[in-house]
Amino acid sequence: MAPALRSLHHATTPVPLSPASPDGESLPDSTITVLSKDVPLNPTHNTTVRLFLPSLPPSKSLPLIIYFHGGGFVLFHAASAPFHASCAHLAASLPAIVASVDYRLAPEHRLPAAFDDARDALVWAQTTISSDPWVRDFADPTKLFLMGSSSGANICYHAALDLVRSKLDLSPLRLSGLILNQPYLGGIDRTASELALVDDKIIPLPANDLLWELALPPGSDRDHEYCNVIAKEAKEVKLLHPCLVRGHIGDPLFDRQKLFVEMLRRAGVTVMEKMGSPGHHGVELFKSEKAAEMAADVKNFVYGIGAPVHRLEQKL
Repeated sequence: MAPALRSLHHATTPVPLSPASPDGESLPDSTITVLSKDVPLNPTHNTTVRLFLPSLPPSKSLPLIIYFHGGGFVLFHAASAPFHASCAHLAASLPAIVASVDYRLAPEHRLPAAFDDARDALVWAQTTISSDPWVRDFADPTKLFLMGSSSGANICYHAALDLVRSKLDLSPLRLSGLILNQPYLGGIDRTASELALVDDKIIPLPANDLLWELALPPGSDRDHEYCNVIAKEAKEVKLLHPCLVRGHIGDPLFDRQKLFVEMLRRAGVTVMEKMGSPGHHGVELFKSEKAAEMAADVKNFVYGIGAPVHRLEQKL
């Protein structure tokens, strides 16, 4: 078996699925129970959203975070156990309402299918704010965030660009920021971090290349705008909302993530940068202390506990 196929075969070993828990589930090391349920997104595409709500009655309305899981656009689901647990932990520790999107996967549905599903999720949130009791009764419509991990961060970024381009009116929702955790980016020319970690255990370079081959439009290479967002910088970048960008030095994609932060800053985007701590790609799914570190960063960004990063005016 070729190395790339061997790596992908290992990655596609079935990952357990976690059922939704509308009656609540207790989280490790937490006194908070989190409720979860699945709701339809687009019946035509068989897409859904898994909603997470902390069970403790909030003293005030909660931020609404629309979340996109990782997996190279090819792997996993919102119900996959690591991502279910991550979203439940975020909902409890922030606290927040988390809406994890079960978007369409490549290669059956190549990009931009996942980006289209992200737009569906934004429209869903707009209609749900007045209909679904969890969202209607507990979400603050002025505190909407888009969040993604790995390829989910790529989806989040492109969803935000689409929102700017389309001038989609989300009223009464107001987007406050983007949370981009270890964004999944690429390009034909190798970076130093990619070459140094060519045999990385999580995303070795051959498997990484294959995932892009499966996800990009037919006939495209890794310099396509969906992959190499730095070389193909969109003119709308300057209109993006404040961003939290996270990365770890043990990630083969670390150099691209640093260049991505530089691109955002050159365009005038407000960025909270959390780059350079030890860890590998997706480490928060494997180590509880890294999950807590990510949750703390997200909480600081969402609630503005750290430096003031949120512009007062709405940019759309």
